[in-house]
Amino acid sequence: MKTKNSIVNKSFQRLQKVFGVSMVVLCSIGLESCENSFLDVVPDNVTTIENAFKLRNEAEKYLFTCYAFIPKNGDGVYNIGMLAGDETWVSANRASVTSYAFNIATGTQRKAQPYMNAWEGYYQAAGPGDRYPLFDGIRHCNVFLENVEDRTKVPDLAEGERLRWLAEAKFLKAYYHYYLMRMYGPIPVIRANVPVDAPNDQIQVSREPIDSTVDYLVSLLDEAAVGLPPIIADTQNELGRITRPAALGIKAELLLMAASPLFNGNADMAGLIGKDGTPLFNPVYDAAKWKRASDAAKEAIDVAEANGHKIFYKNDVGFTISQTAKTKLDITQAVTERWNDELIWANPNSRTYELQRLCMMPLATTVNHSQARKIFSPTLESAMNFYTKNGVPIEEDKTLTFGDITELREATAADKFNIREGYRTSVINFDREPRFYADLGFDGAIFYKSSSGSDETKEVIRAKFADYAGSSDAFDFNVTGYYIKKLINWEQTFGGGTMYKDYAWPELRLADLYLMYAEALNEAEGTAATNEVLQYLDAIRTRAGLNGVVDSWTNFSNNPTKYTTKEGMREIIHRERSIEMAFEGKNYWDIRRWKKATQEFNEPVKGWNVFGVSEASYYQIVTLSQQRFVAPRDYFWPIDEFTLIQNPNLVQNLGW
Repeated sequence: MKTKNSIVNKSFQRLQKVFGVSMVVLCSIGLESCENSFLDVVPDNVTTIENAFKLRNEAEKYLFTCYAFIPKNGDGVYNIGMLAGDETWVSANRASVTSYAFNIATGTQRKAQPYMNAWEGYYQAAGPGDRYPLFDGIRHCNVFLENVEDRTKVPDLAEGERLRWLAEAKFLKAYYHYYLMRMYGPIPVIRANVPVDAPNDQIQVSREPIDSTVDYLVSLLDEAAVGLPPIIADTQNELGRITRPAALGIKAELLLMAASPLFNGNADMAGLIGKDGTPLFNPVYDAAKWKRASDAAKEAIDVAEANGHKIFYKNDVGFTISQTAKTKLDITQAVTERWNDELIWANPNSRTYELQRLCMMPLATTVNHSQARKIFSPTLESAMNFYTKNGVPIEEDKTLTFGDITELREATAADKFNIREGYRTSVINFDREPRFYADLGFDGAIFYKSSSGSDETKEVIRAKFADYAGSSDAFDFNVTGYYIKKLINWEQTFGGGTMYKDYAWPELRLADLYLMYAEALNEAEGTAATNEVLQYLDAIRTRAGLNGVVDSWTNFSNNPTKYTTKEGMREIIHRERSIEMAFEGKNYWDIRRWKKATQEFNEPVKGWNVFGVSEASYYQIVTLSQQRFVAPRDYFWPIDEFTLIQNPNLVQNLGW
């Protein structure tokens, strides 16, 4: 645990570094072959700014220093959205993992030394070792831009490459600001670094209004897009570098957030005012923000598709398998297949080996629990969220009734590709959509992997306490009875040492963009845009093995005309997004921007009784926690109390 003095000293040093430039530590990035093209940041020699921009080689290292602050979302501990909400749960005694995001889920955030403090870089914010204060990342971007824009510096840098590097730095600068704004709301905007000897009124910056911040970041992303390549041509050395579709995609994500209820006309934030009396939120709703977001999403989609991005299908299996297994691979490999065509931005600076180990469960008595730790546990609510096999919510399906979910049902030959034939499990695990079986594991579930070959029913999860995937280990145990299969690459193997195939974390997929566009277009144009909205929703549903929205709701929903109204379509889009993006760390932020957290995060967190050894004892619903979300306070992170002392021009977020 850090001492208060150590944090105070580091905080003071970082405040100086954000706004003033003296000495920097450069980092270099090693780019491996296309099979393992991960940006590995390693320390380089300490040097002065003067020497850093004398030649191309040193300037490139500084550019990679700017990249080095990208949050490590491929690690479940540092991806805030994975454990800060109610989608995934871990053991309350924290014996298996130390997660400060989980402190947020359990309602124990604090304003003195806040958890996941990306502003200062402490308590697992963005990455390990207190090395990811995002204002430091912004400072490095400003240093790079200031020097590389000077044509008298880096004389051996070709003009085309110079323009590309400047565009990359502008993207990263905008992204770090956006990441902070998503957490804190209004933030100081660091357009340029302030000299270290500047007077206090320049160093002690203020938080800026949301709307002007968004406009500035959009302008940065637009400038970046012009200078970025549409694709990575040198796949041997440059995979993971930013492209034009990535910049336009993040611009769309930023504008979608700005148009959403948390940021657009949020009267709850009317009292958040700067020290000079400037309102930081506009409490008046602006419908034009949705149009701006939809235009940005459509532009990003068009550019992405023109450059080869498309919805992923796994067409190189090499085995004879059923369409059921094929569909499940289409779904999961869209996330875990290295550099597949759906990935618009994958972050190779964030490896996923440990994340897969935290999700994977033993599939035989010979597998040690430390090899497949299984501690990331989807909640019962997460399992209930998926559609039925008819493509509608379980509470709407007029042809299926699940009743008491503690009742058991025996799997037949018709279920065998999803549930072991003859196995008895909860009725809630039957008659569900393909994404349910692709994304989730449970007691009796089939887990198809490449090691199974054509025998796609080979592996089954046995999850009761005494079983090989059960929660009998003292440290590495599942707490809900559900497991995350979605994030595990299908080439995972046991035997001769457990192996997980790393993949670069998918920050942005084309499916994500489709959902952004559908949401923004529906909000901007309502029923006038229904046909186009359906086009993008149905493209995702087709990959998921479902019929289109119209067919599913007309034939199976007890609200068959739901999609014909703007409000009904909104509900469908939100649900579709929550399913498609499940366990990728996105849903937590969506619930917040939709202002649904007061409802969603104030409910009991439930699972099965994982300590049960029999069917009767295991299939009992237990409450793991009662969440507590206080609005409007908990919608935004607190600024550390010491940071407020350092800079009296900053104001604290409401409620803290």
